[in-house]
Amino acid sequence: MPTKGEVLKALSTCIEPELHQDIVTLGMVQNLVVNGGAVSFDYVLTTPACPLKAMMQLEAETAVKKVPGVADVRIKMTADVRKDARLTNVLPPGIKNLIAVAAGKGGVGKSTVAANLAVCLHLEGARVGLLDADIYGPNQPQMMGVTGYQPVVGPDDEIEPAYRHGVRLMSMGFLLDPDKAVIWRGPMLHGAITQFLKDVKWGELDYLILDLPPGTGDVQLTLCQTAPLAGAVIVTTPQSIALSDVRKAVAMFKQLNVPILGAIENMSGFVCPHCSKESKIFSEGGAQTLDNDFGIQILGSIPLDPRVCSAGEGGTPIVLSHPDSLPAQALREASRRVAAAVSVRGAAAKPLEIKLVKA
Repeated sequence: MPTKGEVLKALSTCIEPELHQDIVTLGMVQNLVVNGGAVSFDYVLTTPACPLKAMMQLEAETAVKKVPGVADVRIKMTADVRKDARLTNVLPPGIKNLIAVAAGKGGVGKSTVAANLAVCLHLEGARVGLLDADIYGPNQPQMMGVTGYQPVVGPDDEIEPAYRHGVRLMSMGFLLDPDKAVIWRGPMLHGAITQFLKDVKWGELDYLILDLPPGTGDVQLTLCQTAPLAGAVIVTTPQSIALSDVRKAVAMFKQLNVPILGAIENMSGFVCPHCSKESKIFSEGGAQTLDNDFGIQILGSIPLDPRVCSAGEGGTPIVLSHPDSLPAQALREASRRVAAAVSVRGAAAKPLEIKLVKA
């Protein structure tokens, strides 16, 4: 009959494809039981949104079946998202990772991408929050279908966030008159963002998605200086002219020691609502330049589809309203790559000094 030692030796030949160590050394094999010829164990991934989950399960099953005497293998695929240790004593203990979604300019669909990423990660099994940090133009209440919500402060002096589509949501849009302009200086912005991070009752979150305003202003500096980010996702459009502003955002994050998880190319092509064929309507190669010039990986290319706009305006992101559409499929895959990039960064992360930059 096989022994636990023999099974673990077989599993040690399975290399985690992104962390580049064997799964036994990484502690991903847990609760191993060998009962005669039957073997069972938990395969604990670093994220439920792992894009290579099926391949990794098959590889582990194949390896164990090669052990003499093994007749049956049962693997329970589960996940335990690792907390960014730098957040300890900085934010509420339940928040494990902060992910910024940013763009150098407006109009590239950054908020749409942020909302769909949050919902996608929830659909993969993660616990997710979404902080609408765009103080001047908060769009997430409408995109997530939570208009008219009025936050209340509980007896513990914490603000209760909205909850929609499986995602906890907080936005300045819940607190302000939609017909009045926000005219705030830096200290007021700093106070609002700090309160949203520390005083909202976020609960247990694997990922808190931060929908940043366009540009490189006070809000970005406040977030980067208040708490360390697991990384930033840059949203751009295909044409090369869009990259002039994206470069500034990349430079800002690098100056603040924030890792760039990758870029998402939005509106990569037009999807005809009648024949579902995709046509290129912008010049191409813009996002690829980020890879060539900065070594930033492309996490996904999201085609332009009229249903993306209508879904956002109606309060149900396209990954829920039209899950089989090309944009929804592309966003699901991009979310898995974002989660994988966070896991890789977390495994390699060393404590970083948060730089203070004068505005």
